Parts: sequence; C-alpha cells; structure tokens
Amino acid sequence: MTDVGAVIFRAVAVRVRADAYGLHSRTLLRHRDVPWSDVADLRVLLQVHRNGEFRRVNVALRDGRKWTLPLPYSGSADFEPDFEAKLDALRALHRRYGTPQSSHVPVISRRSAGYGRAWVLSLCALLLLAGAVVAAAFVPHAASVQQAWKSATPCTAETPATERRECLSTLSAVIAKTEAGGPRQSSWLYFADNRPLERLSVAEEAAEAFQPGDSVELTVWRGQVREVAGERYVWREHINPPGEVAVIAALCALGAGYPGARLLVRLRGRRLPDDEVLPSALPFVGVLVGTALWLLPLCYLYPTTLLTSPVAIKWAAAGSLATLGLFIWAWRATRVRTPGEAGTSEESAAKGTGMEKDVFLSARFLDHTDYNPHDFGTHIVLGGGPPAVTPHSGPGRFSAKPIPVERLTVKNVRRARGEDGDMISRSWHVAELDDAGRPVRLAAAPADLNRIIRELRALSRA
Repeated sequence: MTDVGAVIFRAVAVRVRADAYGLHSRTLLRHRDVPWSDVADLRVLLQVHRNGEFRRVNVALRDGRKWTLPLPYSGSADFEPDFEAKLDALRALHRRYGTPQSSHVPVISRRSAGYGRAWVLSLCALLLLAGAVVAAAFVPHAASVQQAWKSATPCTAETPATERRECLSTLSAVIAKTEAGGPRQSSWLYFADNRPLERLSVAEEAAEAFQPGDSVELTVWRGQVREVAGERYVWREHINPPGEVAVIAALCALGAGYPGARLLVRLRGRRLPDDEVLPSALPFVGVLVGTALWLLPLCYLYPTTLLTSPVAIKWAAAGSLATLGLFIWAWRATRVRTPGEAGTSEESAAKGTGMEKDVFLSARFLDHTDYNPHDFGTHIVLGGGPPAVTPHSGPGRFSAKPIPVERLTVKNVRRARGEDGDMISRSWHVAELDDAGRPVRLAAAPADLNRIIRELRALSRA
C-alpha cells in the first residue's frame, strides 16, 4: 500500500513536460522552466536503494549545475520500457532544439566521476578529524585521572574534609536484588534500604555474580562508587587509560582518511566525463590499514610521550616511511589510465601473437551474443586454438565458445562508463566492436585488452 500511495501522490503532485522551448517541471514546492539552450546533456542517474535500483533522468546545465527530474523514473523491469521511451523522446527534443554534448546516453552510477557531491566527502572527513582532535585533547585528562586513581590512599580520621574527595572511603551495604541486562542493556545492583544509594550500574557479569543478601563493601572515590567487593566477586569501574583515548583519536583520524582518499581520487579524475568510472580508492584503504598496524600500538603504549620518548620518535619515523611507501604505491595504482597506455612495450607486443599454449585472460563481453549468451563468459582463451569465450580460467577449453573473428571489427577503445555496469573492475577498459553491424562491448584490464585486440586483428587479417 505504501508503494501504491507513493505512486498516486507522485502522479498527482508532480508534472514534467517538454516542448520546443525546453523542460518544464512542477512540484508542490517548486516550478522550474529551463530552455533547451541551457541544457548541456540529458543523462541517466542510476541510484541503488535497499528496495532495488532506480533510474532517473539527470539534466546537466551548461553552467555546471545538475538537476534531477522528478519524472520519469524506473524502479523495476515493469517500468523500464516506459522510462526508455520517455527518455528517448526527451533526447529527441533536445537534439532538435538544443545542442547535446554527447551522442550516447551517459549513465551516472555510484562509480562514476559525476556521482554525488564532493562537499559530502569533505564534511565527513572534517567531522572525523574534529572527533580526533577532541579525543586527543582528553588524553592528558585521562592520564591524570588514571594516575590519581593509582596513587589514591584510604581515608583516615586525620584526613581533612577538603581532601576526602581524593582519598578512598569505604561503605558497607547489602544487595537487595540484581538485574542483568542484555548485551546492549544496562545491568544494575540494588541495595537494601537504598543505602548508601538506590542502585548502581555495573557490568552484566557483575550483576550475574552477585546474589541478593550478599554483604559487600563499596569503595568511593571522587564522589562515585568505583569498586564493589564481595566474598565471591569484585567489580571495579573501568577507568579509561590514556592509551585507549589516544587509540580512539587515531582511529578517528584514520577514519577520516577514507573519505579523504575518495575525495582525492575524485579530484584526480575531475577532468573525466561525468559518466566515466573513477579508479577505486581501495589502494588507499591499504595505506590506512598499514598505517594502523604501527600507529595504534604506538598511541596505546606512548599516549603522552609521542614527541619526547626516543623510542616513540624512532617508531613513528620508521612507520611514517612505510606509510609513505604505501602511499606512493596507492598513488600509482589509482592513476587514470588512458586507452592504449598499457601493453605498448616490445615485450608486451611479443606476447600478443604466436602463442602455442592456451592463455586465459580475465575479460567479459558485456552484451548478449551467440558466443556469450546471458553473460556466459568470464575469460577469453588465446593461443592453442582459435580465440574463445569460457566461463572459467582453465585449464582446458571445456564449454568454450569460439569467437567469430571474421565478423568483428574494432571501432574504439575507451575507459569504463556507468552504462557498462558493476560486473567489471573500475580499472578495466572497454573495446567497442562491430559484430556484423551490431555493436558489442568487450571489457578487460588495459594490458589484457590490448593483447586480445592485437590477436583478433592478426587473425582477421590472416
């Protein structure tokens, strides 16, 4: 009923119309009219939600702004034909009365350069960095509290009243009942006659260990019960050591590194078309994990002497060099590779032809064909026989389907786009082929794709 109600509401409250002038959108809160001369392109915005995949029309304006139309949209296979028909009609009007930037339909997916906004990543990184700064500011306080607790002595009759807060006073009590909560619930000890207090929050294990009627001794420090001692069990309140607080600060700083890495990848690919796929930020995750391996133990063991202890300084210097090496590797791994950049060396070219044994290369045809029915293939085998598509990485040509080389012509090689889907790696390139008049796409790693193309061209000329 909720989905039906949303559809009815959208149909009544939303209107989108296009004519010779441009696009007209009406919602309950806003009316908008944009001439075709201001529209640079009409794209498909692919959004993934918990209920599935939604396709909407995204309007790129010539001043750099983007605008997502409320209609049409597609949330299931039933809506797909209607969505495609309306999108084709909008693009036809745009071609007639405007000047589109692209001849194909750009698809903006979550992996594309034009998906999302950079300020969201910046805000996440800044919030985590702020959390790291706040946690780091509490490290000296945690160190002083821990030191004061360790050095606290029992109160005596001669202890002045002004100093009793800093010494350890003991009180006797009897447990009336216990209440053990679950993993995410509070556990309580209740005291008879509400003396010296009604109840005390403790760990679940303590609530299960103490029994009603147990006589216990409470240790009070700085106005709070810090310890409950009985015959069978002793509970002590956990006082956060400075090392734990420093580790929390380091974790927040490392956490800020991930949105920072995604922002860096986006900035490096800022000149890419909006529908081209950005390199993955996972190599930078490796940098953060490698940094955590040396930074977290360092923060835990030397929370207050990071800048004064010779051991801590040497540790940090060695770890920083390791992090720098990992960062250089990640920087190279996430560079934007243009088609034809990889596999152009003489050694690579020598491997392209004349192979006597089967070589299985990870590659995928992205379209349904007689040699790749229903996304059949995951690899292409070259060498010992004619090129073929296989659903495995070998050995042997079991279930292999020969590629009709004589029908294929290579038209273009490009970087991956949002329209190519999520089945291929972000670093792969896509070859656009002509299969007897039908467009076919072949995706593989840049060096492997160059190798396959050379083999197909050599066999087609033979």
